[in-house]
Amino acid sequence: MPPRGAPQALAPTLTPGYWDDARKHLAKRDRVMKKLMPRFGEACLQSRGDAFTTLARSIVGQQISVKAAQAVWERFAATVGGPPERLLPQAVQGMEVLRLREAGLSARKCEYLLDLARHFSEERVHPVQWQAMDDEAIISELVAIRGIGRWTAEMFLIFHLLRPNVLPLDDLGLLKGISLNYFSGEPVSRAEAREVGEAWAPFRSVATWYIWRSLDPLPVEY
Repeated sequence: MPPRGAPQALAPTLTPGYWDDARKHLAKRDRVMKKLMPRFGEACLQSRGDAFTTLARSIVGQQISVKAAQAVWERFAATVGGPPERLLPQAVQGMEVLRLREAGLSARKCEYLLDLARHFSEERVHPVQWQAMDDEAIISELVAIRGIGRWTAEMFLIFHLLRPNVLPLDDLGLLKGISLNYFSGEPVSRAEAREVGEAWAPFRSVATWYIWRSLDPLPVEY
């Protein structure tokens, strides 16, 4: 389950236009969803910030607390010399590792952030084309960046690109939520979770979001 309260941009949020259709679809196809969704009112998935900044925040926040991630992110942005809600990859690429370490980043995270900046600056990823690309093609581009695995790429698809049909089977929160809501708390395998998710298509991202909400009622913003 993605961490709540990660460093957030102060940009206007975007919400998916398919949300109401997804709720209707899920209510018809899945009795658990029909009971679960009304508990959370009008809350829905939201996207904010730009692609580079979103991915950079995900790297900074790896394996540290929310509070620590916020503090390191603000120092990192100040070191780079840009607003924390929208950093430029060219500015990050020009930084020395020792200078970035002064912001509280580990040597490995510095390497990850510089690699991310190079991928964007040298156009080894194609954000302008992502809207026309399928999910797996975008994941393939993202996991080629050091420090970004499939889970992070799937979170990016859901929370930044607002893709409607992502089922992140490596997410422990999703497996726990399916266990509690569909299997009376019994452990579930990835195969069993995939089978549950078949009824959610083509809105598996939306169902996953509600499963996360069943564990933590406050909406996640990535």
